[in-house]
This record gives sequence, structure tokens and C-alpha cells, in this order.
Amino acid sequence: MLRKVVLSFLIFLLVFGGVSSISAEGKKKGSSGVEIPGATLNIGKENTYPNSNHDSPSLQPSELTKELIETSNVKIESPDLIRMLNESSISSNPLSLGFKATVYLGEWPLNYQSDETNTNWEYQNINTNRYDNRGVESPAKMYYRQEQQKQVKGGLTADIPNADEVKKMMLLKAQAKTKLPLAFTTVVGAGTKKEREYTVPAKKFAQLHSYVPAVSEKGKVTYGEVYLVIKGTKRTIVVKNVTSQGIGAWIPVQDHLSFTYHVS
Repeated sequence: MLRKVVLSFLIFLLVFGGVSSISAEGKKKGSSGVEIPGATLNIGKENTYPNSNHDSPSLQPSELTKELIETSNVKIESPDLIRMLNESSISSNPLSLGFKATVYLGEWPLNYQSDETNTNWEYQNINTNRYDNRGVESPAKMYYRQEQQKQVKGGLTADIPNADEVKKMMLLKAQAKTKLPLAFTTVVGAGTKKEREYTVPAKKFAQLHSYVPAVSEKGKVTYGEVYLVIKGTKRTIVVKNVTSQGIGAWIPVQDHLSFTYHVS
């Protein structure tokens, strides 16, 4: 509601002050990232459930947005705030030379600082294949087969304001550090299989456990009240009442499984 009021006020400024709009639509390694254990396999091609591509490239700021961000007294990384500023324009109308205005754009999570990033390769067990070879005198082969469709969700470790925007920033930082295909939700479809062989010795019982890995991301998010200050043709971003809060998140690794094999 507040951002709609801001938008209406800025449309008023368009007519009288030269501002057009600010819209509120507001081992092996993962590409030189973390080392992936040999027991962890990519199942992207075999997965019977087509996960959406959750790559989250950084939103590129427009020239105006770059100018505004550079004037800010606090670092701004929020994709949603950058998107809002990208949809802004300020004219060089001569009538605006004597115009002054301070517009409150709302309280935003401005940036996220990553302090610690770790990977739990056995984050959640989603499948167990079993092979009973106890009554047989010769070894056998077994393979991974997904028996039921499983969805694995990550999330923040605590309630926090503007959680969705914070998750976007944490996802970007974790992807950049690990080079892994991360998403807060991933699904492994029933019938997914992998042709890696596991030998079951004679007179033994075997179990093959499958896990979805996930990244543990911990750091600090900075909040602030954002103001657009216009004085004639000069425009700046001013951030007031800056606060910081520690936060963590679990972010699953998409289309990857880790396996542990036990014989008894």
C-alpha cells in the first residue's frame, strides 16, 4: 500500500517536478567452486521430474540506477530495490531546477554479507534401495532407483522481515561461492535411476541410501529506510535508521544426489 502511495506521489512529481515514475514492481568441482565428493552424482538428465532452472543472475542496474546507488551511504544489492530503480526516470526539465523533494521509498533489506558457507552432502534422505542376497552363493548387482517422488525444501533458519528478498540475496551469494545449482525447492521424480553399479556379495543384505545435499549459508543482512532526495537536477539516495541482523539458510542442491552403500 505504501509503495502504491509513493508511486502516485511520483506521478504527481512528473507533472510538476520532472520525475516520471518509480514503480514498485518493485575431487571434481562445481565450476571452480566447492569440491564435490565422488559419492555425489548429477542426476539432471535422469531426473523424471523437470526442475525449473533456478539460476539467479544478478539484476543489472540501469545507468540511472548506477548513479543513484553510487550516492547511497549504504551498499545496495537488493534485486527488488534495483528493479524498482531500473523502472525510474528523472527528466532534465528546466522547470525542475528549483524543485526539492524527499520521497520515502520504504524500508528494505539492502545487502547481505556472507560469513560462512558449508555443504551438507547428506542433508535429507529421500530413498533407500534394498537387495537381499543372503540366500545366494554368488554376488549380485544393484542400482539406484527412486521409489517415490520426493520434494526437498530449504528456507531461512529464523523469521525475518522481507524474507523473500533476503532469500534472493542469500541464494546469489551462495551460488557465487559454491558454483552449485542451488534452489530453495528441488524435486526428485519417481522412477529416476542411475546406472552406477553396486556389488552385493553372496549371502549379504545391502542398502543404498540416497540424499539430497544442501548448502548452509550464514551471514548478516542490513536493513534501512530508503529515501530519494531530489534537488533540482541532482538526485541522491539516502539511507536512514540502518540495522543489521544475523541470519542463516539451508539451500538444497538441485538435481544432485549423494549415496551411501551398506552391506550386512
